[in-house]
Amino acid sequence: MFGRMGNSLDRLYAAVIDAQYADPEKSRTARLLRAGRAKMAKKLAEEAIEVVLDATNGNREAIVRESADLLYNLVVLWVASGVRPEDVWHEMERRERLFGIAEKLVKSAPEPKPHHNGTAVDGSPMRKRQH
Repeated sequence: MFGRMGNSLDRLYAAVIDAQYADPEKSRTARLLRAGRAKMAKKLAEEAIEVVLDATNGNREAIVRESADLLYNLVVLWVASGVRPEDVWHEMERRERLFGIAEKLVKSAPEPKPHHNGTAVDGSPMRKRQH
């Protein structure tokens, strides 16, 4: 569905699922899963901050490495929260249908409504321009 990226995250998801049953003494993932969602969320935030700092400093290689860490921690949080990769892919597809692939849904915005001739996007009547 999402090519190589989706396949990689799907494989990572499966590995994290398996790690739930691993020995926390031997598996960092098992340890993190047992630490609780608050700890997982904190790790995710830390990785996001590292990506931001590396981007600000223009360190491309560090952005790549920290992005991989960010995705790993995101998938761990998905597993702990009962979110499957396909749940996220479906949401991305829904947004693409509504807004296009490169647009982010504004959290507080209602679902977009089709606008009709004579009505502005915000719902107010349109005025003719004076020439």
